[in-house]
Amino acid sequence: MVGKKYLADQASTLLKFAKATTNADVAARLLDKAADLTAKIDEAPDASPQAPDVEQPQG
Repeated sequence: MVGKKYLADQASTLLKFAKATTNADVAARLLDKAADLTAKIDEAPDASPQAPDVEQPQG
């Protein structure tokens, strides 16, 4: 499963392509896909690394 950062980066790239194109149909489809990816961000896990649980030795 992809993380939030990946989805945000992909949506950002699609928005840049939509701004760069002169074809209105292509731009509309890119914007639609970017909106789909943005909507999935809330459902995606946060892929940032987490430290393992560490117990201090007793003694």
